[in-house]
Amino acid sequence: MQSWIMEIMNTYGYLGIALLITIENVFPPIPSEVILTFGGFMTTYTKMNILGVVLSSTVGSVFGAIILYEVGSLVSQERLEKILSGRLGHLLHFKQEDVGKAIRWFDSQGNYTVLFCRCIPIVRSLISIPAGMAKMPLPTFLFLTTVGSTIWNLLLVTLGAMAGASWQRVVLYMNTYSDVAVAVTVGGLLLGLFVVYRKRKKK
Repeated sequence: MQSWIMEIMNTYGYLGIALLITIENVFPPIPSEVILTFGGFMTTYTKMNILGVVLSSTVGSVFGAIILYEVGSLVSQERLEKILSGRLGHLLHFKQEDVGKAIRWFDSQGNYTVLFCRCIPIVRSLISIPAGMAKMPLPTFLFLTTVGSTIWNLLLVTLGAMAGASWQRVVLYMNTYSDVAVAVTVGGLLLGLFVVYRKRKKK
């Protein structure tokens, strides 16, 4: 996959970067770390510059985030409540009213969540779905996504440019960061589910 990504970037430049980042947002397993750090390295031997790579990757990030936001907006609160009223909700120990609580929480804390999660691999893409489900105002979502994506893209592109021909070392370090970030996120989610389960069991 890495050679395929590099070939597209070498052939189509900024357009290729925007396209790959859009795909990466919709299909998180595609590594943005490779795209961005290699893009930074390309600024050292082509006419491309850091600003152009950051702008094109941010455009791709925002466009991909909009797609997932729209997917999330198709899932209404009523539909979720209906799903949780069945066997799945019983197995997970969730009730219909939990959906309303989650949406109200996202309404109050969603801004910080969207901005923060844009710097966490995999989660940075998927956070667009609950934002759409909670009907976060699109202008707010676009602003937070643009800011968070710009920070993430600027960091990796700059590191790739600084590393030069050794840009793959940055990818290795970022892979370690990704593994730790995902493990912490999953651990936090499981802990939250366990707490909810214990409260339900006591009641």
